[in-house]
Amino acid sequence: TPPPAIRVQALSKRYGVKDVSFTIPKGEIFGFLGPNGAGKSTLIRILMGFLGLFGPAVIGYLGYTEV
Repeated sequence: TPPPAIRVQALSKRYGVKDVSFTIPKGEIFGFLGPNGAGKSTLIRILMGFLGLFGPAVIGYLGYTEV
């Protein structure tokens, strides 16, 4: 089984993102749905490396990132 493209486990940020976990298999199309202020943009900024995070995230073959 190939490793997932993105795996997030119990990721949190002080505002918006609380205890988020999901896995996106390689080749899948994935979208975020939610009301204003739910943390969708914050989560994308964390995954892009623009914001720090609290909890492990694996993005492709980059390995774990944790603050």
